[in-house]
Amino acid sequence: ELHDLLRGLKLVGELTPRSLDLVASFGERMSVRGIAAYFSANGLEAEAVDAWDLGLRTDSRHGEATPDPACFPAIKKSLSRFKAIVPIVTGFIAHDSKGSVTTLGRSGSDFTATILGAALAAEEVQIWTDVDGILTADPRLVPAARRIETLSFSEASELAFSGARVLHPSTIAPALEGSIPVRVMNTAAPEGDGTTILDTEALDAERTGDTAPLRSIAHRRGVTVVTLVSPRMLARHGFLSRIAQVFDRHHVSIDMISTSEVSVSLTLDETPPDPRALWAELGEISSVEVEDSRGLVSVVGGGLGRDAGLVAEIFRTVTDTGADVEMISYGTTRTNLSFLVRDEDVDGVVRVLHEKYFEGAKEKSSDG
Repeated sequence: ELHDLLRGLKLVGELTPRSLDLVASFGERMSVRGIAAYFSANGLEAEAVDAWDLGLRTDSRHGEATPDPACFPAIKKSLSRFKAIVPIVTGFIAHDSKGSVTTLGRSGSDFTATILGAALAAEEVQIWTDVDGILTADPRLVPAARRIETLSFSEASELAFSGARVLHPSTIAPALEGSIPVRVMNTAAPEGDGTTILDTEALDAERTGDTAPLRSIAHRRGVTVVTLVSPRMLARHGFLSRIAQVFDRHHVSIDMISTSEVSVSLTLDETPPDPRALWAELGEISSVEVEDSRGLVSVVGGGLGRDAGLVAEIFRTVTDTGADVEMISYGTTRTNLSFLVRDEDVDGVVRVLHEKYFEGAKEKSSDG
């Protein structure tokens, strides 16, 4: 089937997003069959299952499809037939309403796991990866980064949106709806405890005695900043709506946004499929200035809102590194403080903040 598909694509000389999703689906489809066969051959009866045969349905946005929650009851019913047999289910892939193969984008298999967990009202969803759990920073940048034992759903979501690559932002959503704990584990060290993501009530009980205000520092490089200036239009009704509609038509998500009397600055959390077309359409509304090579640093922790002086202290620490802060986002949840600096300043800022709030805190705790 794959051979015929690739031959057809070669003859046509074109690869559409729909075709690419179909090609990408073969890895999962072959893997589950190999794993199920191995399990069965070694005494554990298993069956390979394509997620669409369980009823997993998405929209038709190929490459980054969104599952339809209305399909969850069908998934639960389909899984109920497995009693003594272990289903080995494909992650990352699904069908849209027309029966075309779709993919869920980065970390789509983790997303599938939490969708199945939510459908089953599971006791726990486990995500197996290549690190010991969610860490206080990226260990490639901060070798002293250490494992976080517990996180709230809101903290984990903020970290995922801010660039932590262990979890994709969408992964948490199905588990959050059902208050199902998600445990992130290390495949290479299965004896470890990993990081457990819990709802707020369960987390309060779990964190007895743990009063650390910050949980982790995430960062993302290569952020694009778009500034729109239109003195005549900004105060008029519908201006921001028109901007949002342009980004929606181009399927580009807006991350941070800041407004002044005459301008709107925003960051993109992905590269536009057709940047020139996007800038041209925005240029019909206002003047457009695009700046690349920015870095987003996010300090995440439920204690941010409890300590009135903590935010000011964080910015003093950043200023001491010589970095200039260009945009700030501090949401109503008071769980995530995000700010933009130049790409070349990201490493220094993250390391200094980690040393101050995590390595220093560890040493004080040891001294005590």
